[in-house]
Amino acid sequence: MIHGRFQPFHLGHLEYLRLTAKRCETLIVGITNPDPDQIAEEETAQHRHRNEANPYTYFERMRMIREVLADEGLSERSTIVPFPVNLPQRYRYYVPPDVTHFLRVFSDWEATKVQRLRDAGYAVEVLQPGAEKTIEATEVRRRMTAGEPWQELVPAGIAHVIAELEAATAAAAP
Repeated sequence: MIHGRFQPFHLGHLEYLRLTAKRCETLIVGITNPDPDQIAEEETAQHRHRNEANPYTYFERMRMIREVLADEGLSERSTIVPFPVNLPQRYRYYVPPDVTHFLRVFSDWEATKVQRLRDAGYAVEVLQPGAEKTIEATEVRRRMTAGEPWQELVPAGIAHVIAELEAATAAAAP
């Protein structure tokens, strides 16, 4: 299993997905912060709970991930689930107890998640320990807001889905 907010799904997430897909038969992709009413502030991740850090709904992010999984040829051996990472007591409702969680650790927040998952009884593998983060969704969103080029930071399918979402929003506006 991999998980993230995917706000939006970017090339760093694609690398994470590819690294994990090589190591498993079935890939579970967990979308965190699935319900805006259940997002909680985390001591080691001060911005992740803010509205501006979560512009896409669960359904919109699921569409993005489905597109990536199809483009990567992984649709048949993957599933997407909501994953309330800040509510460990609910993990068992979304993922099986024998799943291995794969994480990349770039900050105290990811280290917190590793410990939280282990405390909940899950196996955890850290991918590429010591690697540095090369892209952040914060930068993608900043560029989008500023009207700067952002498409090169996301897989082509994601740029297509975002364009569709923006067109639908514009069409629905009064």
